[in-house]
Amino acid sequence: MKAFMDSDFLLQTDTARELYRKHAEKLPIIDYHCHLDPKAIAANRPFADLTEVWLGGDHYKWRAMRANGVSEEYITGNRTSYEKFEKWAETMPYTMRNPLYHWTHLELKRIFGINDTLKFSNARDIYEECTAKLQTPEYRPQAIMKRMRVEAVATTDDPADTLEYHRAIRESDFSVKVYPAWRPDKAMAIENPEAYNAYLAKLEAAAELSINTYDDLLTALQRRHDFFAGEGCNLSDHGLSTFYAEPYTDSEIRDIFLRVRVGKTPSAVDIDKFRSAMLYELAVMDHSKGWVQQFHIGAIRNNNSRMFRRLGPDTGFDAIDDCTVAAPMNRFFSRLDSEGKLAKTIVYNLNPRDNELIVTNIYNFNDGSVAGKMQYGSAWWFLDQMTGMENQINALSALGLLSRFVGMLTDSRSFLSYPRHEYFRRILCNMIGNDVEKGLLPVSEMSFINQMVEDICYYNAKRYFGW
Repeated sequence: MKAFMDSDFLLQTDTARELYRKHAEKLPIIDYHCHLDPKAIAANRPFADLTEVWLGGDHYKWRAMRANGVSEEYITGNRTSYEKFEKWAETMPYTMRNPLYHWTHLELKRIFGINDTLKFSNARDIYEECTAKLQTPEYRPQAIMKRMRVEAVATTDDPADTLEYHRAIRESDFSVKVYPAWRPDKAMAIENPEAYNAYLAKLEAAAELSINTYDDLLTALQRRHDFFAGEGCNLSDHGLSTFYAEPYTDSEIRDIFLRVRVGKTPSAVDIDKFRSAMLYELAVMDHSKGWVQQFHIGAIRNNNSRMFRRLGPDTGFDAIDDCTVAAPMNRFFSRLDSEGKLAKTIVYNLNPRDNELIVTNIYNFNDGSVAGKMQYGSAWWFLDQMTGMENQINALSALGLLSRFVGMLTDSRSFLSYPRHEYFRRILCNMIGNDVEKGLLPVSEMSFINQMVEDICYYNAKRYFGW
């Protein structure tokens, strides 16, 4: 019987262990999609306690606590930091076989040097030890990033953001590169005219332009796109239920925009047409600057209306959607490809039924201009666990080129999430190592296999993003 999470964790063969230790373990991290707060990086202030850094904003943990019968007052309510942490520790044993169990203990080991398994009985000791460490310079945000060998990250930023903290980081002596990533979802969200018009007021201020027409909107977005590029941005990201590629005319889109601008709620047809027009225009902007565009497809959000009214978005009430993907995705990419305006692209799916679908359809648009131009993104959100990662790797291996994959990311708001890269690297090395030992891959080609592992873990992303 093996010890829990020992040095051979997830590595089942000698070849897997050699691949990980010699070719994956020590490589730097390029975390090209995350939700870290650039202000927190720039300020580099110590965390108040373990609850702040570990439970604050972590809807993965919040969902588990709710499922374990923990009252909301201990999750997003007014209970003390320790009381909230104690409820998380009490929940921890019940998360066995959930990825939270592995992530939690990897983070305790790698960040804090704690090898105990978290539970109610040792909650006080672990809380106090970690909180004490978090008051020291070695556990400030920038120090954690450097200690975890982070080379570069890309945050998630709205077109109206000032990017002042990215500039402050860039002008400091912090060695880790922190890039903004353009996330224009709110510019497409016309389904709620009141919220949309409030957002446009922010965009007007940022762009220094009155937005009275659809053409004004595009001009404002172009100005902000140019500004982001000047601040070092070279990638975008969209969080969508599915792709939008409905037929429309420019006059239809102008009329839809004007009606929304005066507060009229658009029809479902008008919403899809507007999103189709905007998604196309934004993709053209990305291509014109040589950016990478990312699409996160398949989430159905804010499903608990009562809790959405109480807590707002991103609080643990999102799930997997079942929208049609293939037809609109092909129409969208085909139009861009036909016009010579298709940027390098990464597509992530949330519904596991779409794994093979995404790989085969995006591969329709590889054009030989760039190795790995169309990327099947890493296992994301609800799929970001052992089985999900294995399934993503298997789908990409069977139907595409795993060797050109740009690898893992955290997609996290937490400075403690970097061990997810280790988790992925161990799983990858185990799968490839097992194939070698089964005779499915040739031991005579180990030099190529070694390099393939290094490329997937680090070098492919470095080349793809030009970082």
